[in-house]
Amino acid sequence: MRIWRFAYSIAVKYGRFVASGNLVSHLHNSHRGLKMAAPTEKSLDDVPEVEIDDGTFKYILMKVYPSKGTEDVSKTIVRGFKSAGYHVDIYDDVDAKLHKMGLEAECIGGGRIEHDPDQKSINVYGYSQGYGRADHALTAEILKKRYPDYEKITWTNEGY
Repeated sequence: MRIWRFAYSIAVKYGRFVASGNLVSHLHNSHRGLKMAAPTEKSLDDVPEVEIDDGTFKYILMKVYPSKGTEDVSKTIVRGFKSAGYHVDIYDDVDAKLHKMGLEAECIGGGRIEHDPDQKSINVYGYSQGYGRADHALTAEILKKRYPDYEKITWTNEGY
């Protein structure tokens, strides 16, 4: 149901998919009959702050909450994968995993990452058309905690 709401809001907000006629209707009806696994209670400590691939790829910055109504307690995480064609692909994958853990999440922006483990360097840049620009300075700080031995972790608001 949450995926449908997100897809529908993107379709309405950006005017995408609406021209295809039945896609919005399909999104509305596609959640019917789906069986979701019952969530288990996990804590924010069970969620790694960083999960990224090597190479160049899209990433998102997310806030994770224990449950609805507890937004004052959160953890900010970075996720990025080469396999993702769109930022929403990352969100859908991570959100489903977090939901199974009994956690809630929201995307607070996106961009791109160039990660070269051989050179021990990471560059954070760009933006997401769907989620907007992530706070790259915050992303870089989170990455520095995960990769303290890296010689160069930089960020810029330039580029796509």
